[in-house]
Amino acid sequence: MDRLAQYRTYIQDILNEYSQYKPAYGDVELETIYDTTKDHYQLLSVGWNKHQRIHGTILHVDIRNNKIWVQYDGTEEGIANRLMELGVPPEDIVIGFHPPYQRQYTKFSVG
Repeated sequence: MDRLAQYRTYIQDILNEYSQYKPAYGDVELETIYDTTKDHYQLLSVGWNKHQRIHGTILHVDIRNNKIWVQYDGTEEGIANRLMELGVPPEDIVIGFHPPYQRQYTKFSVG
């Protein structure tokens, strides 16, 4: 399997795993969204907690220029850490929610 196909599989497997968790509050479901044509991947929370609408992004990951861009990460452990455990080198991961000038100070790619 080529590298990009492997990255797509890793991302989808991680999002699928997270989507199995049931939030401890309200009537909330976790939904996965995969756009494998344009390489956009998201995990969303959708539902209600009493009278409050719940709708928000938990994870948002893109693949751009052969690198995994973490656009948003609301998890405790961090999807970048999970990806590295699976063998993705840090130079193939961009923490997109960090400003470009700060990325040079991380172990990850600047973009």
